[in-house]
Amino acid sequence: MASVTFKQEPVTLLGDEVKVGDTAPNFKVLSNNLETVTLDDYEGKVKLISAVPSIDTGVCSEETIRFNKEADSIPNVQVLTISMDLPFAQTRWCAANDVKNLDTLSDHNLADFGKNYGTLIEELRLLTRAVFVVDSNNKITYVEYVDEVTNHPDYESALEAAKAAK
Repeated sequence: MASVTFKQEPVTLLGDEVKVGDTAPNFKVLSNNLETVTLDDYEGKVKLISAVPSIDTGVCSEETIRFNKEADSIPNVQVLTISMDLPFAQTRWCAANDVKNLDTLSDHNLADFGKNYGTLIEELRLLTRAVFVVDSNNKITYVEYVDEVTNHPDYESALEAAKAAK
């Protein structure tokens, strides 16, 4: 399992770590209009999935804005940002930050994404920072579990993986 710290203190990640080559696990999360969304809803598209602890914090906000800015420049790629934030908070944050090119999704209800992708921090009931690229056949082509939750992910590598995925 990935070794992750939060503010330099080790945390426990629940669920199964996913690896390149795995079939992407399905998940149930909530959209900003409180509808259930699953991986299957993005069938046929490449998915860049950004898991963040809380969209309303500095690094998470910068990360989501960065991926939103890049989203339109990558054909056939759907960018998803998943956090434990309530859908209402995500909607408010997106409006305040003019984020329109990606889907923000909430895992707060079931923690299904967190458990299925090994990103649920047991001690905080938040998601650890991680980025996944899932190709149009639902194979995982890129994985980064950021080793320190308060650090940024490797944007360039994730974006290149999304561009290369079919």
